[in-house]
Amino acid sequence: MPVSTFRTSGPIALLIAVAMAAIAAPAAAQDDDAPALAFPEGWEVRFDHDGANPDDLYLVAMPPGIHVTTGPATIAYHPDSTATGDFTIESETFLFDPQGRREAFGFFIGGGDLQGPGQRYTYFLLREGGEFLVKTRAGSEMSVVQDWTAHPAIVSFATRPEDAGTAKNVLGLVVSGDELRFSVNGEEVWSGSRDGLATEGVFGLRVNHGLNLHVTTIMAHPGSEGGGPVELDEIVVTSSGCFDCPEANSLSDRLRTFLDRLKREREQQMAAKPGEEGHPPRR
Repeated sequence: MPVSTFRTSGPIALLIAVAMAAIAAPAAAQDDDAPALAFPEGWEVRFDHDGANPDDLYLVAMPPGIHVTTGPATIAYHPDSTATGDFTIESETFLFDPQGRREAFGFFIGGGDLQGPGQRYTYFLLREGGEFLVKTRAGSEMSVVQDWTAHPAIVSFATRPEDAGTAKNVLGLVVSGDELRFSVNGEEVWSGSRDGLATEGVFGLRVNHGLNLHVTTIMAHPGSEGGGPVELDEIVVTSSGCFDCPEANSLSDRLRTFLDRLKREREQQMAAKPGEEGHPPRR
């Protein structure tokens, strides 16, 4: 069901509220106009599995961009954000320490019936270890287009620059005519035919379970190649700011540190639950 009014609550929310009170007070003294962090207006989410606890998802607008810490694997999107015809998708992501987990993250295109039984989309993902995946979903059925494949262009947390606290990757997709071209950090990692894939519709984020990410951009541009029709309703998140640089505001810096700690604590909680460990990475 749509969850545009979704807010984190319960034990996780209480922990966040207590920590935010501690870290926001000195920041507010420096900037009385600092905006409150809230679920992105108009956005919706859908979890992979019925019965997933929404309290285990933390998704907030945090300029520049959106911060997400999962719990359950999910897609997140604005229902008015659609792209058809020829277009380009770009998403800049910063992965925090995955604590050894090789869970996937990225974006999807061609979304339809996303809150219904006939949900469908095509998705493009990365995971720790420098690998990418291309896959489709139609209802409860999923099909692999390109199985997990290593590529040197992908930055893992383990291979990030020494002075970086996160692993930065820029994911891109060009849809032109009958061809799809998926790139990471400016290097093409996969190309294939559009035929048979869901490409027309909503685009948004896909994040598997137990990850901590900051996404500074997820946006679409009309294509410059080919003569097909182009419809672009909305740019979802766009920012000229810098998340991983000294110019980032102090509240974002403090919250990033807190969320990283929250992620580690959640990993410990999840590891203590029977059946959580030992499962293969979700796709």
